[in-house]
Amino acid sequence: MKIALKLLSLSVVMFFLVGPLMAQTPGNIMMTESGEMNQDRPLDGIVEKKLTVEKRVLPYDHIREADIFWEKRIWRVLDVREKMNLPFAYPERPFFVILMEAAESGEITVYSTEDDKFSIPLTPDEVASMGASVDTIATVDPETYEETYQIVRNEVNPQDVKRFRLKEIWFFDEESSTLQVRILGIAPLIEEFDDNGNFKYERPMFWVYYPEAREVLARERAFNVGNDSSPMTFEDIMEMRFFSSYIYKESNVFDRRLEDYLSGVDLLMEADKIRQEIFNFEHDLWSY
Repeated sequence: MKIALKLLSLSVVMFFLVGPLMAQTPGNIMMTESGEMNQDRPLDGIVEKKLTVEKRVLPYDHIREADIFWEKRIWRVLDVREKMNLPFAYPERPFFVILMEAAESGEITVYSTEDDKFSIPLTPDEVASMGASVDTIATVDPETYEETYQIVRNEVNPQDVKRFRLKEIWFFDEESSTLQVRILGIAPLIEEFDDNGNFKYERPMFWVYYPEAREVLARERAFNVGNDSSPMTFEDIMEMRFFSSYIYKESNVFDRRLEDYLSGVDLLMEADKIRQEIFNFEHDLWSY
């Protein structure tokens, strides 16, 4: 009985001692579920989300050359203005900004657009200078009316990058008896305008070797429509093919694009025909 009374009195004393200390905790210290304190800024959420940062990228399965008896190279265009592709244009963290920052920091190696075979690597300085323009602006001092000239550097506007090119390979693996696809490269397309602000054309800036960029894309959260808590990344979107695109070229003996000999509705119908042929190839391998 005496022991119980001593424990009760000790708990009461501890309550009155610890209570004021907890009340004196600074307001800028936030406790997470893991018990860690963040003194930099308040936590913008319920818990500190670490699943994306700690995610591991699964390596591709090893494929023997002898097991590939059919393959087809396909080039696509991904337009971020389409409803399904809106996460690529998320203003807080656009897909183009992720690739550009990784290339400028040297985290990934990008390649020249002279060809799409990843043969000419570019330095981070060369990437930083892409798309940036230098203008000379005249300014007038309001007191002395002296005119001076200032050189201003204009960086790339992410909103000018509305489309991306994708290079991929469809192949049939005999070992698993499955038709598979792997993305090889991604090239952002930047819009070019004349002096009057009229659109002229769009050109590819550089080629990103996608297998090398998977680690970077796996750490970048993508906006998930309908569930902000789901830790979906851009690597998930690319691997699950959760995007909309259209074919503008397939491997052919003339190495030409569809737009070189088709236009309008005929071009769209030919692109859909190529897509259907790939589907029918796997379907026709089996008999029911």
